Amino acid sequence: MQNQISLKRTLTLFPVVIFGLAYMAPMTVFGTYGIASEISHGMLPASYIVALIAMLFTAYSYGPMVRAYPLSGSAYTYTQKSISPHLGFIVGWAILMDYLFLPMINILLNAIYLSAAFPAIPMWVWIVFWVIVLTVINILGIKVTTNVNTVLVLFQVLVVIIFIALSIKGVAGGMGTGTFLTALPFFNPEVSYAYVLAGASILCLSFLGFDSVTMLSEETIDAKKTIPKAVMLTAFIGGLWFILVSYIGYLVYPDYTAFTNPDSASLELAEHIGGTLFSSLFLAGLVTTGIASGLSSHASVSRLLFAMGRDGILPRKIFGYIHPAFKTPVYNIILIGIFSLSALFLDLVTATSFINFGALVAFTFVNVSVIAHYYVKQRKRSPKETIRYLLLPVIGALFNIWLWTNLDKHALLLGTIWAACGLIYLLFMTKVFSKRPPEMHFEDVESM
Repeated sequence: MQNQISLKRTLTLFPVVIFGLAYMAPMTVFGTYGIASEISHGMLPASYIVALIAMLFTAYSYGPMVRAYPLSGSAYTYTQKSISPHLGFIVGWAILMDYLFLPMINILLNAIYLSAAFPAIPMWVWIVFWVIVLTVINILGIKVTTNVNTVLVLFQVLVVIIFIALSIKGVAGGMGTGTFLTALPFFNPEVSYAYVLAGASILCLSFLGFDSVTMLSEETIDAKKTIPKAVMLTAFIGGLWFILVSYIGYLVYPDYTAFTNPDSASLELAEHIGGTLFSSLFLAGLVTTGIASGLSSHASVSRLLFAMGRDGILPRKIFGYIHPAFKTPVYNIILIGIFSLSALFLDLVTATSFINFGALVAFTFVNVSVIAHYYVKQRKRSPKETIRYLLLPVIGALFNIWLWTNLDKHALLLGTIWAACGLIYLLFMTKVFSKRPPEMHFEDVESM
């Protein structure tokens, strides 16, 4: 009998949490700093608190689902096995939307930063440049290794620590608010909390990654205990980090209306506290974040499309093709590169909303899956179990739906169209639900 190859369980809690925090990226907080400050009317820390609370309820719901299904696939797997394979396909389709837009977001952010730093060069030039660079590197098969990623993350942490130190020095010298304690970024009677909620819906992008640790379920020792703890810790630590950095940013630069360009406001903030030298270092940190995240997200989605092509979900001749010399899914990589050119005509608010649409759909169904699996199927309905498997997941789902309704209207429209396309494709693949839908193997993305 032939031995079946499987993933090796070697990871403990600490490296799994580090993986999640690295995926979230320490400098993510600056990616949407300006636009989120503008949307929340200066109450960015409050928006992060709302987003964190919503994410913690969802993070809690990941725990029971990991214990029930310690497999790769995250929200897709949980929905498929707990509720319905057909609904699971739609959730997987929504997750695919995240994968498709992530490379474009990183390219757009890098273009915004570099265009602000070098205004003589049009932004479209930077967009085309980064599309070509990331596409070519992925075709050649060059991957960002764990060691390189660690160095990049440490560099980002160093930049943020310097940012905090310079900000504290500036505030102590009378810059900004001139005080280290103020309640205004958390509660301002002149600002409606509707703006805080609108800001929170944008900030979901910052939390993408806390759920990524569930993808390591098949490589983690005692995954049923370790992964739930890692999900909660990653979300909580990441959320506290975002609240701290945004609060420090408010102290040193409280007037969000003074930013010349909200998209690149973080660069203006860096120059404000540290001059040209720190601004250059800060720009390097932002671009480094975009390169690392852009390369990995581009590689991930191209391999996800390959897995779907190999399994017959998408046309095998195109999506299931591997280049004989480079050993990479060349057609998929090129297609993602072409798709990333959408950065030429999308603004940052709309682009981030597209990703948040899919993320909030996935997060909502993680909560619903807990109810379906434990409360409905397994009939766990004691007072304690009702709180764990009904009340808390309902609150988590409602939080996500609440944030979802505050998304950009264009994102809601495109997301609905995307979901409708997935439903039409599902009807075709299943011959109007007469057979089981094809399965998306998300675990293949992690192992390639």
